[in-house]
Amino acid sequence: MAPILISVGIFFGIAFTFVGIGIYLYNRLVSLRNTVKSSWSDIDVQLKKRYDLVPNLIETVKGYAAHEKSLFEKVTEARSMAIGASSPAKKAQAEDMFRETLKSLFAVAEAYPDLKANANFMQLQSQLKDLEDNIEYARRYYNAVVRDYNILTESVPSNLIAPLFRFGKEEFFGLEAPELERKPVRVSFRKTGGVEEG
Repeated sequence: MAPILISVGIFFGIAFTFVGIGIYLYNRLVSLRNTVKSSWSDIDVQLKKRYDLVPNLIETVKGYAAHEKSLFEKVTEARSMAIGASSPAKKAQAEDMFRETLKSLFAVAEAYPDLKANANFMQLQSQLKDLEDNIEYARRYYNAVVRDYNILTESVPSNLIAPLFRFGKEEFFGLEAPELERKPVRVSFRKTGGVEEG
């Protein structure tokens, strides 16, 4: 009788251990998935602030360079594409194009000294720089959380739990060019103007 009780006790001990590990891993996956969603929301908020700033920037530049209509249309189109992008990977691709059109807008502004001295334009530049910095910090945090989450979904033994409860890999929000990834975004109007990398 005693050996049977010991065997039953060992069986239940092992079963409870596996159940406990499963519950811990499930809760860890839920926690990281929610952190991924929350950190993406932070990026989204910063991007929306920048999207809202750009029409004001375009209107200010239009006052000095009205003949640059095709550039204004490109910036507006790139902004619309970035707003409409749904996944982090698509958003990153659209953001790269949007950033390039903003560089062109600032390059045009460089040719107009009165515009560069305009108080409204200077304030918009400053706001854009702050938003670019905030986007970069939020992006780095998001990518770190996604990395941790993806490692957990692929690691043993959590990779046994993840597919059962539909915990899939998340996409990174990265830039197209790796050299841009390493450099912080800043806005400068000293020599060439525009949004510069590094």
